[in-house]
Amino acid sequence: MPLSLPPQEAARYLVAGQAPAPLVDLVHTMAFHAAAAGLRLGLFDALAGGARGPEELAEELGAEPYSLRVLLDALAATGYLERDGDRYANGVAAGWLLSSTPGSYGTALGFWHALISELWSGLDGSVRTGTPGADFYAWLATRSEVFRGFHALQRNLADWLFEEVAEAVPLPKGAARLLDLGGGHARFSIGYCLLHEGLSATVVDLPEALETGRANAEAAGLAGRVGFATEPGTGHDVVLLFNVLHGFAPEPARRLVEEAVAALRPGGLALVLETAPSPVGAGVVDTAFARCFELNLLHTQGGRLYPAHVLDEWLRLAGCGPATVHPLRRMATRVLLAAVKGDTHYETVQ
Repeated sequence: MPLSLPPQEAARYLVAGQAPAPLVDLVHTMAFHAAAAGLRLGLFDALAGGARGPEELAEELGAEPYSLRVLLDALAATGYLERDGDRYANGVAAGWLLSSTPGSYGTALGFWHALISELWSGLDGSVRTGTPGADFYAWLATRSEVFRGFHALQRNLADWLFEEVAEAVPLPKGAARLLDLGGGHARFSIGYCLLHEGLSATVVDLPEALETGRANAEAAGLAGRVGFATEPGTGHDVVLLFNVLHGFAPEPARRLVEEAVAALRPGGLALVLETAPSPVGAGVVDTAFARCFELNLLHTQGGRLYPAHVLDEWLRLAGCGPATVHPLRRMATRVLLAAVKGDTHYETVQ
């Protein structure tokens, strides 16, 4: 976790430049790897009940005692654990990594650790050439545990955002057919079908991604109303492009918007949810993450983050009226756009 530097030390490294600030980043990087190791070992869950000694922990976790003690001391020095004599307990930051914590960050940490460790070499080459140095989805297909973690993250994100998204932009009255492009986990489709009794949804994604969605639809009791396909069809009342466009370069992304709008009936509603490159109202951490996320997209997918005005332009070029833009309170890095197919503003059809 970020080191909690006392004021004098923070001033030396981060304000006055009297000590190398990159050293702090180096320690953060090592702490990131140490936390991921602790997570995989089950260390934080093992300490959920209170402080314990290293020998007892080593026996339970199947770890070599001295090596575990070195890891424990590193995690204590970087703030994940607290040490009292020869006993260690979870610190505040470790609480976010417990499997029992609602909204646990453990899945996210595990996913990002695998991605950055395995795919971020050669980043300078991507910057020099403007072409990706890795293939995220090809890599993901070979890593079953990371694949499950990635889709769990997408599912959790959808569950967290759905209520606000649905309130911000209600579906048109009488909407019966919804198309969810790239929504393999189907959580948004499931949410809308639960809200609208007469609605059915079609989720279009890669075949390997659709298996997760089928399981989710069956678990929600909606197997008969949420279908799955590899082609979008036409005549839909609503189309979702949620967290998809950032994985593509500008021209393929624009064509995706065009295909999405083409799948709508006249007067149908297009909804686009994306990460904003300059999020409104975001703090330092969220803004920095958005910028680094775009760096990851550039290097691993050839993608990028698109401002709302670019998305609006693509929707208009595809045949929609002006879009309404809705920043989200629950996640300041996300922005939602709503546009109607035809020369109509979204608000006029409500």
